[in-house]
Amino acid sequence: MNESYVECMVAKKGSPLLGVLKYLIYLLTGVSLVAAVSWNFIFIVPLVIFGLLVYFVVPNFDLEYEYLYLDREISIDKIMSKQKRKKIRTIDLSKMEFICPINSHQLDSYKARKVKVSDYSSRQPDAKVWVLVYKDQSTEELIGLEPNEELLKAIKNLYPRKVVEI
Repeated sequence: MNESYVECMVAKKGSPLLGVLKYLIYLLTGVSLVAAVSWNFIFIVPLVIFGLLVYFVVPNFDLEYEYLYLDREISIDKIMSKQKRKKIRTIDLSKMEFICPINSHQLDSYKARKVKVSDYSSRQPDAKVWVLVYKDQSTEELIGLEPNEELLKAIKNLYPRKVVEI
């Protein structure tokens, strides 16, 4: 059997505005709590709203993507605030057209057309982003990934002609 297992973590860089917004939401939640307890129970409504924001929205400000390669598939998970994990998708590499760096000329024909784009990279300017061209039945998709050398090597061992390097 030619099975390999590769794990790769990519931290998505958040903007400074999101950091300020996160602490602003925490501050407003605390102020609403103090106001609801001290002055009037009418402040429970903003307290509930800010509490829901803290629970559902703020964890999405600190994201990491985890790529798991196993048995000809790449599973992509989203990790929110290092606490919650959500499986985003599984990519069957047998349906991959090719994978290449984002600045490759192989992608020129896809950029001219309206092709669905999914980005699971850190979005940092100095990141080495690779684009996986995925074709499933009637849909084509460009998937932005930030694989490490070990993950690229595992894909190249399985599909050497589908890994396009500059």
